[in-house]
Amino acid sequence: MLRILISIHPLSLLLLQLAQPSQPEERSHYHVEPDEMYNYDEAVEEFFGNGPTRPPIREKFIRTFLIGSERPLYDSLFCTDSILLKNVHHKSRCMAEHYFILMPYNEVKKICYTRFVECKDGIKKCNRSRVPIEGVYCKLTEGTNMPECQYDSFYKKGLAVIICKWANAFEELIPVTVNDIKELQ
Repeated sequence: MLRILISIHPLSLLLLQLAQPSQPEERSHYHVEPDEMYNYDEAVEEFFGNGPTRPPIREKFIRTFLIGSERPLYDSLFCTDSILLKNVHHKSRCMAEHYFILMPYNEVKKICYTRFVECKDGIKKCNRSRVPIEGVYCKLTEGTNMPECQYDSFYKKGLAVIICKWANAFEELIPVTVNDIKELQ
């Protein structure tokens, strides 16, 4: 009788559903401390997001492209280790190439205010350092997804070619990527 009543009266079905105790919502992520939630949400958005790009962030450039002099730049495993350590990827995919430069951030920022030069792809929207810098060029040799990425490492000394963008939050040009290291002849 109840079965017939439910199929005949959709309102009865709705009332039965409302009368049942509600189930707790499933969490879409693991427990994260409140002060770390912003970084977690930002990382999830960057990984899964397909919306407009976020404004350039200083800390990301520093983490992704700048290195210290603690390790020899001639080390053949420099790129493989550094890319894994610094978590350099695009949506968990290996980067085909990457650059690390040995230079303080404040010096790199000054490069943004030099005249435009041609980027590697032919677009004249890059800026070049005025003094030679040291760095490492990384070329992917095997792997497609993190952490299986393997790289050849090439020491380079030359002029850094970087791409800068205007950051409204900081009201200044800031570096967003290293495009090349032009070796001196």
